[in-house]
Amino acid sequence: MAVKRIFVEKRQGFFDIPAQRLCDDLVETFRLTDLRAVRIITRYDIEGLSDEEFAQVRNIVFADPPVDTVYEDALPFFSDARMFAIEPLPGQFDPTAAAAAECVQLVTQGERPDVRTARVIVLIGKIDDRVYEQIKAYLINTVESREASLATPATLESRIVQPMDVEVLAQFNQLSRGQLEQFRREHGFAMSEADLEFVQQYFRDTERRAPTITELRVIDTYWSDHCRHTTFTTAIDAVNIENGFFSLPIIETYQQYTDDRRAVYAGDKRDMTLMDIAVIGMKVLRAEGKLKDLDESEEINACSIRVTVDVDGKDEDWLLMFKNETHNHPTEIEPFGGAATCLGGAIRDPLSGRSYVYQAMRVTGASDPRVPIEETLAGKLPQKKITLGAAEGYSSYGNQIGLATGQVREIYHKGYLAKRMEIGAVIGAVPAAQVVRECPQPGDVIILLGGRTGRDGIGGATGSSKQHTSDSLTTSGAEVQKGNPPTERKIQRLFRNPEVSRMIKRCNDFGAGGVAVAIGELADGLTIDLDAVPKKYEGLDGTELAISESQERMAVVLAPKNVAAFLRHADAENLEATEVAIVTAEPRLVMKWRGKEIVRLARSFLATNGVRQHVRVIVEPPNEKNPYLQQLPPLVKKVGRALEDMWIENLRDLNVCSQKGLGERFDATVGAASVLMPFGGKNQLTPSEAMVAKLPVRHGETNTASAMAFGFNPDLSTWSPFHGAVYAIVEAVAKIVAVGGEAAKVRLTLQEYFEHLGTDPKKWGKPFAALLGALRAQHEMGIPAIGGKDSMSGSFENLNVPPTLVAFAVATMRANEVLSPEFKYPGNKVVMIPVPRDVQDLPVFPRLNKNFERIHQLITENKVFSAMSVGRGGIAAAISKMCLGNNLGFKFTSFIPQDDLFKPLYGTMLLEVASAFDTAANLAGTGAVEIGKTRDVPSIITEIDTIVLSDVHEAFTEPLEKIFPTTVPQIVRQIDRPTYAPYTQGKFVGSSVKIAKPRVCIPVFPGTNCEYDSARAWERAGAIPEIFVVQNLTPKAVEETVTALAAALRRSQILMLPGGFSGGDEPDGTGKFIAAMFRAPVLAEAVQRLLRDQDGLILGICNGFQALLKLGLLPYGKITDLNESSPTLTYNNIGRHVSQTVRVRIASNLSPWLAGVSVGDTHTIAVSHGEGRFYADAKTVANLRIRGQIATQYVNEKGMPTLDQPYNPNGSVNAIEGITSPDGRIYGRMAHAERIGENISKNVPGEMNQMIFESGVSYFMR
Repeated sequence: MAVKRIFVEKRQGFFDIPAQRLCDDLVETFRLTDLRAVRIITRYDIEGLSDEEFAQVRNIVFADPPVDTVYEDALPFFSDARMFAIEPLPGQFDPTAAAAAECVQLVTQGERPDVRTARVIVLIGKIDDRVYEQIKAYLINTVESREASLATPATLESRIVQPMDVEVLAQFNQLSRGQLEQFRREHGFAMSEADLEFVQQYFRDTERRAPTITELRVIDTYWSDHCRHTTFTTAIDAVNIENGFFSLPIIETYQQYTDDRRAVYAGDKRDMTLMDIAVIGMKVLRAEGKLKDLDESEEINACSIRVTVDVDGKDEDWLLMFKNETHNHPTEIEPFGGAATCLGGAIRDPLSGRSYVYQAMRVTGASDPRVPIEETLAGKLPQKKITLGAAEGYSSYGNQIGLATGQVREIYHKGYLAKRMEIGAVIGAVPAAQVVRECPQPGDVIILLGGRTGRDGIGGATGSSKQHTSDSLTTSGAEVQKGNPPTERKIQRLFRNPEVSRMIKRCNDFGAGGVAVAIGELADGLTIDLDAVPKKYEGLDGTELAISESQERMAVVLAPKNVAAFLRHADAENLEATEVAIVTAEPRLVMKWRGKEIVRLARSFLATNGVRQHVRVIVEPPNEKNPYLQQLPPLVKKVGRALEDMWIENLRDLNVCSQKGLGERFDATVGAASVLMPFGGKNQLTPSEAMVAKLPVRHGETNTASAMAFGFNPDLSTWSPFHGAVYAIVEAVAKIVAVGGEAAKVRLTLQEYFEHLGTDPKKWGKPFAALLGALRAQHEMGIPAIGGKDSMSGSFENLNVPPTLVAFAVATMRANEVLSPEFKYPGNKVVMIPVPRDVQDLPVFPRLNKNFERIHQLITENKVFSAMSVGRGGIAAAISKMCLGNNLGFKFTSFIPQDDLFKPLYGTMLLEVASAFDTAANLAGTGAVEIGKTRDVPSIITEIDTIVLSDVHEAFTEPLEKIFPTTVPQIVRQIDRPTYAPYTQGKFVGSSVKIAKPRVCIPVFPGTNCEYDSARAWERAGAIPEIFVVQNLTPKAVEETVTALAAALRRSQILMLPGGFSGGDEPDGTGKFIAAMFRAPVLAEAVQRLLRDQDGLILGICNGFQALLKLGLLPYGKITDLNESSPTLTYNNIGRHVSQTVRVRIASNLSPWLAGVSVGDTHTIAVSHGEGRFYADAKTVANLRIRGQIATQYVNEKGMPTLDQPYNPNGSVNAIEGITSPDGRIYGRMAHAERIGENISKNVPGEMNQMIFESGVSYFMR
């Protein structure tokens, strides 16, 4: 069949938001005056469809009539324009093309066609050749894409070149030392010269044969710094801590470390290493009996502790797992894919431990993203492009997989120009009874589960272990993995099944090293059949199959008797699962390809991790002339001595100011478990100290929550890596205490990120000092670090990242005791509990520990309204942030020296308490001082100045507004202003079908992520939810799933289409996946029968609302074809994902879905979407209003519908949040009514339960 070409463009004006935003970006970035407009057109080339099939799917899959303009075969002529196209590199995963092919299959129920996509960029205006090439370079990242030809190909079939057999390196064992080094350079190995000589000796003297190239690649991967922490395990032979004023605590802690080694190892001779310093604190505290909750096993997937979780009033034993992961190198060269797979990899670690991952934190490091593009270094992407691309990648992955991101913070320092820092930290939990860990036995089977294998990520482990140069952008493309979050979501669902999780003896995720490491680590003896590994495409050779790091794959060890049942369960979750290896008695790693052994390595040799390196360490003393903690911040110092100027400038510091426009890109509420929103108060402006979420109890209710916080200051760490690490831990623990956690229960995981050390003793002194600082804090506070991650390649040419040790603190607590930092009421006291420092600028730890203990006690006694730890920006920044959330003022009643207002007083706490609070009695011995009172006048009053809160707000929110906008300028005509016209003529009539517990069908498509939240909401309301997983791996599976879903609808009273990203919101639009399937005749008839014969109800939330509109069920009440005037949902007018809470007002009583509330009621509900902007023409809106079909509207503080942000988060016309069918029985809305519960979103005021689910159930009981 011929290739069919179709071009699809969002109609200009209301719908082409991405094109408008790109135009704005190019104008600002390149200072263009003659660029009038940009047009973005998606080009699809399709092969494998008949003319009839193409006509059938054209306006369902590829185009959306209300939104899109379609051009077939060729584009029209654009005058005064230049045009180019961008396509993914061959072999790179293309989510748009993949989703389009899957969508087509859902409609045709035949084979998937071949689909290729490109983005055509049309620049309207006068653009000279030089700027045109600059724009192309800005938009085309050669790591993952290329300029596409504008010609139509004759065929999409790739000519597959069958790979040669794996090369046997016949001369390798005879190479001289000089020849070996040349061989190492030519092949780009990450291992050292000494390692390669050791390998040569092994094959020559032990194996007595020549190696294959695959064996050398596998060894290089196995021994890479990424996989085996070779820098952290390098032997330290000598330590010299140079004298200086601040050296004494470093020397004391080094002595403590040597004492710890004697106590723990009791004469056992061990090398001193960075790794040993990192873990010795945990070992000592465990020996002292302070780590009884540690979950110990041979299978190390993530930090794991045992916790008690209350479920419906009964205590259960659970495992709490947490992990931090970095993707610094991949994100630097391909920001979207690198950051996306950073989170994907972080999730898979606790997931491989069988826990359900429910909350994530993102901490990143960048140089100033506001720097002009002309200042971009050769061989680097612009900082703005890296920052925005990485935010989009990480948020896209988390939002799709359905993981609440509870805190996002970017740290700015010029050193991160060398290489970006991209950290993802996650928390997961699982009932302990669901985790079985057994030693693999000969004959056990290893299943590869999830994604297929391609060329993406080949060399990732070794690549991330190297120092990088200006050539890395153009030579390292294959090292970047590609994420596919819907597949990882399926693995989460599978592992959440207790029957499945108990079959798994051991599990490993596919991160660095691919098959070679993920499967290779599961047992000492293995035979792996590489021919059985599922491939994305043909043409991969044995080496590529062995080390590819393609994502979303897991390897599990099963007893042979469980294989068939496991495969059945995987199939039920729409997952590919394949037997690829068996466990053998002989301790060798064997890999076969094309029936021949291409790898045969002794486990004892692999386990050496290569030649042990040896270094010396010199620790330089911190500069005693400029002690960081005693200095006024440079920006504050620069503006002079006027207090108001200092206060305002302090808030404008990039490491102090608001990052709300960044944080709102990340879904913070999915899972319906987030105890705190990232930004609190009625204005949602006060940043939370920590992320807190209830544990993911599948059925029932719990009051047990987990909290995670981080600490790190790159400027402090640059001055003194030792002090930086001490205070990173103090800061992280202080934040946990501020939200109500108990310091003694905190467990730590650390992230180290340093320059490429080589053999320079002074460079080695930086991580050495930092880890000693972390050890000092662990000893002083009695809090162990039970895990961590190191990345030791933060260099580019002659630039280096700042010495980085980020501390992550985790603790469990009761959700009802969680506290947030925004001031709650006027007239309350504010108390400061300071932490004195010793002469070497370390905290006086006995006082710190006592203070934390007392603060926790006061919080549990409900004596504290809000709390914030003092960090960067000092007291001035903390007070400002606490004021902004609820627009409350503050007046100082105690004198604080002017400079001390701006210094980072880590460990110091501010508490809001009642006016009658007896500070002397309640806080005796803590040094507490009453520093002021909250006021209902919006200003901050000091002894010498008054700062108006509106100026504070502007200074706090403006610095990053152009990078991460929170509002979009809009001109609203009077005729377009929303109106509130309450409809009260509805008469609530019950269903003709009476049933006490109605059944609810909840289909789960690839990308659906709200099914658990929805099912729990239905269970609470008294319904019986049935989660139905749609299967689409084969044409037969599609056919069977359509029949089975129709049957499920026949036995249901309610159909609910939950939120998510069906098909990843691809191809180029939301809800298409769902709409494509429900247009199958069997399902369309089942839906009509549900409405007509069963008197049933339909509810669609977010993605489900989008699908109802694409089917015509809304607003017409039946499945019908759409036209250009059909209502639709399109891109948010701000041009990005929005996650926040909004005020929603009931506008009609037509629908039984709103029977539990009254017209005019206002609720506060979570939204999280990228395409939620409701659009209909004026005539349609008027008809909806007259008929009472406008059910709910976005309103401001006064309860009036508005187009203004943040109240209307997407720019919906007439502020429409939800509409119903003409009879009210079908209801679609954007706000997530299911994301509610006790102690959820505690820091945002307002009633959250709109009684939607209770009303749906009562419809069948009236």
